Amino acid sequence: MYVPKIIELKKDLENLKLDGLVADWEIPFENLLTRLSAAIVFVSLNASASELLFKAFEKFENFSYRINSEKKLSALEYRLTFNLEEKEKNESVVPGNALASQV
Repeated sequence: MYVPKIIELKKDLENLKLDGLVADWEIPFENLLTRLSAAIVFVSLNASASELLFKAFEKFENFSYRINSEKKLSALEYRLTFNLEEKEKNESVVPGNALASQV
């Protein structure tokens, strides 16, 4: 499906992968998404790239993240989301997370 914000996000993820910051990424059910706020993105990072990676996504509305402890949809390390409800949940799960609370 053609969703401009998801396409922009995927390009950013690919660029970060080429730059060596992201080891791998995936968007489950990507072909069903009609808006970015419904997307859940999973990423694994190289070394200590987390702060750089998360800063790169601050431009997306309601961006937040947390460690992917559930491992239900993906085995990758982090879960990124772009909706207000998840952002509020992530802020409570990751207290003091400056990036999640700033965005």
